Amino acid sequence: MDNEWKIYTKTGDLGLTSLIGGDRIKKSDDRIEAYGSIDELNSFIALVRDLSSDSDVRAILLAIEDNLFTIESYFAAATLTAIETLPHIQEEDIENLEQEIDKMNENIPPLNSFILPGGHPLISQTHIARTVCRRAERAAIRVMRDSSHEKMAIKYLNRLSDYLFVLARKFAVDLKIKEIKWEPSY
Repeated sequence: MDNEWKIYTKTGDLGLTSLIGGDRIKKSDDRIEAYGSIDELNSFIALVRDLSSDSDVRAILLAIEDNLFTIESYFAAATLTAIETLPHIQEEDIENLEQEIDKMNENIPPLNSFILPGGHPLISQTHIARTVCRRAERAAIRVMRDSSHEKMAIKYLNRLSDYLFVLARKFAVDLKIKEIKWEPSY
């Protein structure tokens, strides 16, 4: 049992953490905020996956979760050299999201106004995931270096938020929930 892996290492007790490559930085660093926000997004994606009964959507969301772990690792890497040793997000991953968006859009009404999130817990959770995705994207942009992999990650996050918006609308159609149009009161 001496070789048992323990979850607590005590190495972060003074507010520092390690990046991939060994550099130690403050847990309040913008880089930690970026990959922490992506990690939070991943948990919200998991919740949407758990709430959905659509097996195709669940499979897509699981693949998205895998891609988000890859993206997290880019922003957790101390150097651009360290990123090169990691798995990579490909243009194909972004194209897959676009294809799913197009496929869902075929079966939902055209959008002609802003809509208010909500109507069902699954729809609301999907909108929460979308907004967390946007925040994670902003955080990642703040720390993005001149890395083609990080740039691809930003593109993926941007497309993912679009996917989540359309997915929320798909869920509304599937659940026969009427979308509430935003009508500004002037």
